[in-house]
Amino acid sequence: MMLDIQNVKKHFEDHVVLDGISLGVEKGDVVAILGPSGSGKTTFLRCLNFLERADEGEMIFEGRRYDMNKAGKKEITELRRKTAFVFQNYNLFLNKTVLQNVTLGLTLGSKIPKQDAREIAVESLRRVGMADRLDSYPVQLSGGQQQRVAIARGLALRPDIIFFDEPTSALDPELIGEVLNVMRQLAEDGMTMLVVTHEMEFARNVSNKVLFMENGHVVESGSSREFFENPKSDRSREFVHSLANLHNG
Repeated sequence: MMLDIQNVKKHFEDHVVLDGISLGVEKGDVVAILGPSGSGKTTFLRCLNFLERADEGEMIFEGRRYDMNKAGKKEITELRRKTAFVFQNYNLFLNKTVLQNVTLGLTLGSKIPKQDAREIAVESLRRVGMADRLDSYPVQLSGGQQQRVAIARGLALRPDIIFFDEPTSALDPELIGEVLNVMRQLAEDGMTMLVVTHEMEFARNVSNKVLFMENGHVVESGSSREFFENPKSDRSREFVHSLANLHNG
């Protein structure tokens, strides 16, 4: 197993946000993390990359064990070198060009020579359909284009896994498809991905696993096909049924 997550707990003051979340991820899995707003999905994803510090939990990533509460700076840096995180609001540097946004992490973070970094960045931008906008600034791009640059920035790090936090939620409806198409292609290329999303067609047709959460608990986890065609719990059935009604409406 590539990633084994056990018993992740997190609370903010008296509010329990995550109450013992566990998940197993194999290489090449695309895991859709689903659930109503406020269910803890984003907090869980952020804990996996130590953007939030879990109160409890253990992660085994490619054979290396991490205490999710006590991991030190060196361990966190080591883990982040193998992962990438795509935020819902792009997080691009507005005063940097597309190319500079992608090369910055390579030259500063990974100490890659500038020419090598440029070649890696151009190839990553090509994969997301943005190789023709190298000298553009974020303000000159649509939201969908900015998010594709953010994905390219993650790809340039050559991660073993990419975490996506609602990557289309900040986009106008007509721009969502271009980002989902890039993610679909990455899935076909075998990239391991954990995706917090409200895009149910993506979850149904691209992901192979679902983690369905509510109120900080795992309601159901398993294959995407099983979840959408034969949900096991009453709450999962209600969720899937409401989505079907919304789609048909």
